[in-house]
Amino acid sequence: MSLQVIGSGVGRTGTHSLKLALEQLGFGPCYHMEELLRNPDRLVYFKQAENGEAVDWNKLFDGYNSAVDYPVARYYKQVITAYPNAKIIHTIRDAESWYNSAMETIFWATKPSVGRMLKMVIRMPFSPAIRERFPVLIYDGKLMDSIFGKNLKDKQEVIKRYNAINAETLNFLPKDRSLVYEVKQGWEPLCNFLNVPIPSVPFPRSNTKDQFKQNVAKIAAGKPVEM
Repeated sequence: MSLQVIGSGVGRTGTHSLKLALEQLGFGPCYHMEELLRNPDRLVYFKQAENGEAVDWNKLFDGYNSAVDYPVARYYKQVITAYPNAKIIHTIRDAESWYNSAMETIFWATKPSVGRMLKMVIRMPFSPAIRERFPVLIYDGKLMDSIFGKNLKDKQEVIKRYNAINAETLNFLPKDRSLVYEVKQGWEPLCNFLNVPIPSVPFPRSNTKDQFKQNVAKIAAGKPVEM
């Protein structure tokens, strides 16, 4: 099995809604950050990519037809190169709206307070799931530092980096197989791009701020990942 669709947009640009949409359209299963939390042993592939090493992407994505969100979006150049026939969807969002959402979700999750961290450390000896996920959580924190800077409260700098990432990505993407997409546009542009019929059901909307925080609490408690 080879990836048919690759998402290059950063987290909090509607990537989870896109995942659900792709799966409804027949391009699932779709690899998303939640898959890494379910299978933390696959972190090794992303560490290889981060170190500039060769990655067996086919082995990582075995069983998947599409891939979106972090960590995939971090290594979009390598993944796109590995799958020259895949279509690419670059999700975007207004920078101000994106930053506000990221601060309350992915940034909040990767920079836990002392209290949240202590709770997890106390639970760790009694929870194999937490012990397995912990390296992924550490990796996520380092990833955010590397991409957006260590001071995530510096709104101007973070937005500057966000805009720069989008510009660099759009300059790299092969125009003949790429779609720049906002999930608020719904089914039509996505289905037209993928050449599939438009479903009669509403476009999926998921992973709100409250849903995200509830899921993070479950992950930190060692409960099953359900996003």
